[in-house]
Amino acid sequence: MQVATLQNPLREGLDVERVPPPSAMVIFGASGDLTMRKLMPALYNLAVEGLLPPGFGMVGYARRPYTTEEFRQHMREAVDEFSRRRPVDREVWQSFEQGLYYVSGTFENPDGYHRLEAQLEQLDKERGTAGNRVYYLATPPDAYETIVDNLGHGGLVNTHPESFYRLIVEKPFGFDLKSAIALNDHLQTVFREDQIFRIDHYLGKETVQNIMAFRFANGIFEPIWNRNYIDNVQITVAESIGIEGRGGYYDETGALRDMAQNHLLQLLSVIAMEPPIAFEANEVRDEKVKALKAIRPIDPAEVDQYTVRGQYGPGWVSGHPVPGYREEPKVSPESMTETYVALKLIIDNWRWAGVPFYLRTGKRLPRRVSEIAIEFKQVPHPLFPPSVIEQMEPNVLAIRIQPDEGVSLKIAAKVPGPRLRLRSVNMGFLYGTAFFVESPDAYERLLLDAMKGDSTLFIRRDETEAAWRPITRILEGWSEAPPPSFPNYEAGTWGPTAADTFIERDGRRWRRP
Repeated sequence: MQVATLQNPLREGLDVERVPPPSAMVIFGASGDLTMRKLMPALYNLAVEGLLPPGFGMVGYARRPYTTEEFRQHMREAVDEFSRRRPVDREVWQSFEQGLYYVSGTFENPDGYHRLEAQLEQLDKERGTAGNRVYYLATPPDAYETIVDNLGHGGLVNTHPESFYRLIVEKPFGFDLKSAIALNDHLQTVFREDQIFRIDHYLGKETVQNIMAFRFANGIFEPIWNRNYIDNVQITVAESIGIEGRGGYYDETGALRDMAQNHLLQLLSVIAMEPPIAFEANEVRDEKVKALKAIRPIDPAEVDQYTVRGQYGPGWVSGHPVPGYREEPKVSPESMTETYVALKLIIDNWRWAGVPFYLRTGKRLPRRVSEIAIEFKQVPHPLFPPSVIEQMEPNVLAIRIQPDEGVSLKIAAKVPGPRLRLRSVNMGFLYGTAFFVESPDAYERLLLDAMKGDSTLFIRRDETEAAWRPITRILEGWSEAPPPSFPNYEAGTWGPTAADTFIERDGRRWRRP
């Protein structure tokens, strides 16, 4: 039987090493928001670029009683709305959708997995997917163990020694250190560690990947990437949106678990890691784990010295009134869940001793921005008198992750004119204008890597547990400390005033991105 292929003119001249081997992907929770907004547009864009393997097949699995044709139509609507490439290429879509199938079933009932197995065997015969499987858990975390158990009991894993089987797991990965260890143990009753791909989409962003190139491919930065020259590091992940209808989930999670434990600590590990001996998966992740393990444990009794919690009240964002967190649907009117958190972390190793890492994230802040700011120490001797200095600030290397991805370096320069005056100016570039290409979505890179079996940008077991250790100590301290008076910041502001006091007592200020 002839194998269907994705015909695409962009495939001509492609580096074939970038194309994964034939495989089928199963997305559990295929009717959900993540599939519609991220996964299906990412797969379509990979098809446009000619990066999907010949005969690629995708099976959606969820409770909704769709037919395959209805599922294809919903996926087309999702791509129409959320793809970065619009309008949709009709010819590419017609070829791509031939590989989309749907199986309706619950996560608990084994019957659905029998139908799934039959559909996958049909794909092997008709599209040549060779028994290779990538399972994606785009579901609530409480379904992970059930799905994995049924995959194991149903014979959908490791049945063909010559084929590969991989599991992609979305965050949150556990609720604290104990639950993360338990989940890791459970997954490994069915999948080997090298088959598990724990995904954090921040690691797929072009700018985050470029941090390693920036550090390790440029000889001018690595010699000063240490405590001798750097005063502090600030990592900001700010969101202008609220909880977007996720009140039930978010009220049990909060900003510390939802953002700090994964996104913020992943960014910290990439900035703080030592140079790996090679740019390969285990070598890179070894160094990230070392950086996370070097974070100084926070005594729960001293948690207020290293953390600030916030919760937004009513306010204005982008000129529009917005409700407070306690007024959001499915949120308790007396909720003590934090929507903002600021942390001060110390890394106890030779490179970073004495350099504070300030991390902050929050909902309903003035704008959406993710940035890493590395502030360098002042010059050792003030050569110029204060009357010469105008609007000068410390040298800052700012790595913008979103939006407007790029890098800028703030330096002092002389103001043109006969008098000697100094002012801070920025040198920098934007990825879009420097390379004249649009950055791919993070999920495009990560899905492609998972199909190829490259786990460099995914999180290893010991990395998840190393990240949970300092966060769990903070949670323990919060549970014992008197709760703050919430709400304590107005929507549309940069967080509670306590966060400003928090950093100012160290003689520093938050950078305004």
